[in-house]
Amino acid sequence: MKFVDEAFIDIAAGDGGNGCVSFRHEKFKEFGGPDGGDGGRGGHVYAVADPNLNTLVDFRFSRRHEAKRGEHGKGSDMFGAAGSDITLKMPVGTIVSDAETGEVLFELLEPGEKIIIAKGGDGGFGNLRFKSAINRAPRQKTPGWPGERRNLKLELKVLADVGLLGMPNAGKSTLISAVSNARPRIADYPFTTLHPNLGVVRVGPEQSFVVADLPGLIEGASEGAGLGHLFLRHLQRTRLLLHVVDLAPFDEGVDPVAQAKAIVGELKKYDPQLYEKPRWLVLNKLDMIPVEERAVKVKDFVKRLKFKGPVFEISALTREGCEHLVQAVYQQVRAQQLAAQPPVEHDPRFSEPG
Repeated sequence: MKFVDEAFIDIAAGDGGNGCVSFRHEKFKEFGGPDGGDGGRGGHVYAVADPNLNTLVDFRFSRRHEAKRGEHGKGSDMFGAAGSDITLKMPVGTIVSDAETGEVLFELLEPGEKIIIAKGGDGGFGNLRFKSAINRAPRQKTPGWPGERRNLKLELKVLADVGLLGMPNAGKSTLISAVSNARPRIADYPFTTLHPNLGVVRVGPEQSFVVADLPGLIEGASEGAGLGHLFLRHLQRTRLLLHVVDLAPFDEGVDPVAQAKAIVGELKKYDPQLYEKPRWLVLNKLDMIPVEERAVKVKDFVKRLKFKGPVFEISALTREGCEHLVQAVYQQVRAQQLAAQPPVEHDPRFSEPG
């Protein structure tokens, strides 16, 4: 399936039905009075978060969505039927904003969450509504109210706890396949990852976190170079970034330190808030370095990069060091989840005397 994380749609809720002017016509009931019913409500447009979807590709080819209008009122006190609602299924993590002003209107963050993105118009009043002691035969009615019409921008930001960051061929896809249930495409050439891959990492019973593998970044990504800039938005909801570095590049002229600095620079240019997120350094492909040279090479790399945060040495291919990394990441994610929860208010009636 083609991955699409941005789409523009036009939606229109149904108009309300018009009220009716009618009078009762029955045998032996002279001057029966008004019996015109109200019009029906127009159909709403709903959006629901579907956990089975991971792309907005359906909205790329179907842009116009209209709900049915309400039926008009009828005589004999018959109200018009409400128009049929329509429901648009969207991936979890979709942001719905006004296409013209850019104002964020809704966010679908929970599976099964359902919201009204366009309300149907109310039905008009029939002449039965205008009957009074001094107006026994009203001929007034009102038209139905128009339904809401909107031009919307849909933007998908995947919901992941951890995001993998790095140059092409740094081993991000190999790492996510080694620690999670994700099975991304892996090959020995750059840009094998063409869209974000999500994987669930199981640490223990009811203990897990979600990790996202994005296309590799290159220098100039914040200005549009390469593929990674298209998906940097998906890192904005993560709690932790893992900067994966190829410590043993095939090309001897490539400096891993220069590559790492370039990635950090692109991150800062794209979004300063994203740059300020907790970021750990993951030095990959240690299996390509002789055992007696690893410590010196790692120490030299960290010193030249002037990195102050946690550093992990792994080989995603042989899974060396991956278990230690997974456990540390889970503890960090869990701590952030607990810190984000509101404090529990204790009822003083059940507090212990003291």
